[in-house]
Amino acid sequence: MNRQECQQLIDAYVEWLRKGLSAKSLGTACELTTPFLDRHNDHLQIYAARRNGTIILSDDGYILSDLRTSGLDLNTPKRKAVLESVLRGFGVRVEEKQLVIEASERTLGQKLHSLVQAMLAVNDMFVMAQPMVSTFFWEDVREFLDAHDVRYSPRVKVTGRSGYDHAIDFLIPKSRSRPERFIQAINAPNKNTIGTYLFALADTREARGQESEAYAFLNDRDRKVGGEVIEALDAYAVKPTLWSHRQQYIQALAG
Repeated sequence: MNRQECQQLIDAYVEWLRKGLSAKSLGTACELTTPFLDRHNDHLQIYAARRNGTIILSDDGYILSDLRTSGLDLNTPKRKAVLESVLRGFGVRVEEKQLVIEASERTLGQKLHSLVQAMLAVNDMFVMAQPMVSTFFWEDVREFLDAHDVRYSPRVKVTGRSGYDHAIDFLIPKSRSRPERFIQAINAPNKNTIGTYLFALADTREARGQESEAYAFLNDRDRKVGGEVIEALDAYAVKPTLWSHRQQYIQALAG
């Protein structure tokens, strides 16, 4: 894809985002409804309020409450560590069981973007399709890379042409034989969960160069990954890496 086509992707995404956003005043706070969907196909909502001259953005406790209600224990040391690692990558913290991030007038757009990404990532990271799934998919991908001596940096923030930071699960540096490679671990592949990754890639490729390769590790252990997901990834020059076929990609990732 040429530069103009890449810019058209960004413009189309921003237009879709703008049309899908709405806001209403709740007295001292503002409720922002986004076009992004959770696992129940409900629109994610963010709440903004001023505190000591700072704008506090939160999910009002929705994400963690929903997971607890679904029977997922978030108090085990392993899950706490994974949760904290995910949130740190977006600059988000847990405060009184809410996902929270602070913003200024200047950083408001970026912080909103980071909180939405964090909400989607936590939702995806912790929701397991079957009770027998005892590990998180991100950890499975990391262990797979480690087992095959793949060099990578985990949880990397990459700034795109838009100026927004994007969290990439694994970044494999350029080698003599291979270009830079991005890897995202997607536990529940669908249009919504791959959408932010595709935008991030379009944005970062504009800033870092078109030669980078991109992979999406797709968890197909307990579900069939739909053809529309594969087609969308192919359209953005992303290699759809089904977990069941992961061995086929060792050479490309380790080189």
